[in-house]
Amino acid sequence: MTGKELGERLRGGKRVYGTSIVSSSPHWPPAVQQTGLDFVFLDTEHITQDRVTLSWMCRTYRALGIVPVVRIPRADPYLACQVLDGGACGIVAAYIETPEEVRVLAGATKYRPLKGARLEQVLQNPASLAPEMTAYVRDRCADNVLIVNIESVPAMDNLDAILDVPGLDGVLVGPHDMTCNIGVPEQYQHPAFEQAISELIAKARAARVGVGTHFFWDTIEQEVAWARAGANLMLHSGDISLFSKALSADIGHLKTALGDTLAEAGGEEVII
Repeated sequence: MTGKELGERLRGGKRVYGTSIVSSSPHWPPAVQQTGLDFVFLDTEHITQDRVTLSWMCRTYRALGIVPVVRIPRADPYLACQVLDGGACGIVAAYIETPEEVRVLAGATKYRPLKGARLEQVLQNPASLAPEMTAYVRDRCADNVLIVNIESVPAMDNLDAILDVPGLDGVLVGPHDMTCNIGVPEQYQHPAFEQAISELIAKARAARVGVGTHFFWDTIEQEVAWARAGANLMLHSGDISLFSKALSADIGHLKTALGDTLAEAGGEEVII
């Protein structure tokens, strides 16, 4: 899949599937490719990644047909351009609350290489761009996807205006920050949180903007229910969480099957 195809599927209401990847191991991309994912979510807000390593990750996943989408920590057009220049096919901007922030990011992702006063003029009046230049930026930026994190009450209050910004491909709920902002920290089954998700899905789909949440809690059934309600940006868990859950379950089953614990085995460390 390409960035262009990902954006088209998001806006068209078709589901795309991805996961969060933290590991920069070169063994990881081929393993991810075998899962059939459409995109990977690479985070620079909470995860330390230098630009060289991040670029290698982006270009490797991209070469394997998996769209690399990078979260930047704020609505900064220069950070957006940096990760796109490094090989990303899209950005997720953290903690967006106003349409003005989205408009600035649309300029960075959809109108490169225009900058400064000329870009501001075009954002205010797209018709001011000559046909030849319009075709140029359209082709140059075709693979650039713009997604923003919706994580607060102010963002929900401004949601209609945010969704109305030209160039926006998708909105993604930051569930932890959202529950904290509405006063029900980490209560992912709370009615107030579920209402916010339902409202976001309905409004985003009506605006023909992709929508989803970073799902890492509860059961697959809840994720399926939201997808049936219209969510189509399926960002499921992450490499660390999946590894931890799977290994914990396997070790638990193994100990149960053997009726064994470290203490029952005499407290001796066994080295394999």
